[in-house]
Amino acid sequence: MKTTTAEPAAGAFPSAEGQERLYSAADWYDAESLLTAGERRVLARLREFLDQQAKPLLAEYWERGEFPEQLAQPLIDLDLMEPADLAGHGMENGPAREIYQGFRIFELARTDASLATWYTAQAGLFRTAIRVGASEEQQLEWMPKVIDFSLKGVFSLTEPESGSDIAGGLSTTARFEADAGGGAWVLDGAKRWIGGASTADVLAVFARDVADGQVKAFLVDRLAEGVSLEKIHGKTSLRMMQNAHITLEGVRVPEAMRLHNVNSFRDVAAMLRAMRSDVAWIATGIQAGAFEAALRYVNERRQFGRSLGSFQLVQEKLARMLGNITASLSLVVRLTEQQARGIYRDQDSALAKMQTSLFMRETVALAREVVGGNGITLAADVARFHADAEAVYSYEGTHEINALIIGRALTGESAFAR
Repeated sequence: MKTTTAEPAAGAFPSAEGQERLYSAADWYDAESLLTAGERRVLARLREFLDQQAKPLLAEYWERGEFPEQLAQPLIDLDLMEPADLAGHGMENGPAREIYQGFRIFELARTDASLATWYTAQAGLFRTAIRVGASEEQQLEWMPKVIDFSLKGVFSLTEPESGSDIAGGLSTTARFEADAGGGAWVLDGAKRWIGGASTADVLAVFARDVADGQVKAFLVDRLAEGVSLEKIHGKTSLRMMQNAHITLEGVRVPEAMRLHNVNSFRDVAAMLRAMRSDVAWIATGIQAGAFEAALRYVNERRQFGRSLGSFQLVQEKLARMLGNITASLSLVVRLTEQQARGIYRDQDSALAKMQTSLFMRETVALAREVVGGNGITLAADVARFHADAEAVYSYEGTHEINALIIGRALTGESAFAR
């Protein structure tokens, strides 16, 4: 007797445990089954907020080039960084599980890249600066405030004339001036592309100590004398994310506000190694958002009397997009599992960021392609992902820099320009 397996209906993909899926066809191999039931509930709560409150605003604010500030506090109030309602489910004795943190980024990015970038500026970049760069005493004081957003900060490393060469080209300076009150550091220089700076309480500024030539880090009050911020206009990508050009002129910072565990660029590199995996999750989420928008469109749009989704060439492109997303999820999940065991290697995070970004570029282009002319309008959703992908492709390490990090690990030879 021949046994047949029924094909699932479009979009109907139960999880391995038979539970309702969060990510449906965008997670073909059910990576979300690694999440606990409690973590799924938190992510479902985030999904409800994004669908009901965020999505109706995205096209308008993206076109205006403004961040929808009315979403900020409700998003903070969702308690996503260390969810209190997950206490008692294996998370009460430590930070939220890394796989949950990854899917939190994925969920935000599949809705909008600027929302994901805004949230991870605090939950990823700034939190990592404190976790890696602050002393134990500083962490005890600051980390609870980072988690509940009562101390909002941004990671201020990139400079106007230095991007990929920042390790050797950091021009912002710090000099220590002793006085009767114990002394202070004086910062001079400029930072650029700093997302979220205009609403931060402090700027985590990296500067080269003129005394020893080593990189140090400081929490600078955004309103301190000598600090000026200018919004970067004219962007065609991540338009909702507010990026700033920061100028520092004789800014005085007390020693207590220096991150005491940052004493060289090697310490900064440890932060970048941890943060690059977050960007790989963003790149993966962007693919899922673009794919899902394209899939909805081709199933609804009719041409030549048929659904667009019924055409062979459209289905081939959908399959390629799904292949890219599946491969990307496999990379980021495996990387996250490895880092959860305390294994952090430059080449691993570089590979994940490089490859997911390559897949992302192709996926958003294919999504734009199957949607046709409507793919360049905000109404179909795809255009936002298509444009925003370009910024994500470049930040936290360009394709070329990540490739050289991997190549150095493979060959033992550094091909970086000297």
